[in-house]
Amino acid sequence: MSKAGGGRHRVLVIWLVLAALVAGIAWLEYRNRARLPEEVAERIHGVEGSRMLMPLPMEEIAAVEIAHAGAMHRFERDATDAWFYHGIHAGAQASHAHQTDPQQALQIEKGFAALGRTRMERSLKLDPKNPYGVTSPQMVILVYRKGDAQPLAQYAVGDVAPDGLSRYLLQVGGTSVVTIANYQITNLLDLIQAVGGNIAPARGVEVEKRR
Repeated sequence: MSKAGGGRHRVLVIWLVLAALVAGIAWLEYRNRARLPEEVAERIHGVEGSRMLMPLPMEEIAAVEIAHAGAMHRFERDATDAWFYHGIHAGAQASHAHQTDPQQALQIEKGFAALGRTRMERSLKLDPKNPYGVTSPQMVILVYRKGDAQPLAQYAVGDVAPDGLSRYLLQVGGTSVVTIANYQITNLLDLIQAVGGNIAPARGVEVEKRR
């Protein structure tokens, strides 16, 4: 083989080795990203395409209302952004108990921090023959942005999925039912109970139409 031919052969080998190295590095990067916890991955690569349920970070949410068993439980922030429980609103006999103690504010903060981390698992087309309980929801969740009187989003909470771990949920106005971890709903009921709200047996809740 001539010297020129040998030189070309060595150059080709070098390029092949470099290509293999680049491919290997790309594969390792992909594998490492796949192994990152979702919270870390979002901080590094951004939240675009994430499956977060809440439309905004909880820091930008001023109030949350939870309709359950015929009563409306309202949580809101005070002038210092601390959470307090606004009491039970049930028709003409509504009570407006304001509770703003620091321990309770921290408890509510932790509860809604968990809600803010809720992720959508599966997405299912809303089928009139199988509405997953969202047309007669056991709970309705309304979230309000700071400065807005109308809810930013409303969620109808349906049945527990057959696996017992997930819960069907529909964002009012949407066309797809999603599943979330059922413990997120259990946590909200526990929070209501902890701050003094009465938890009655679950029944259907009428979904308010957004205006």
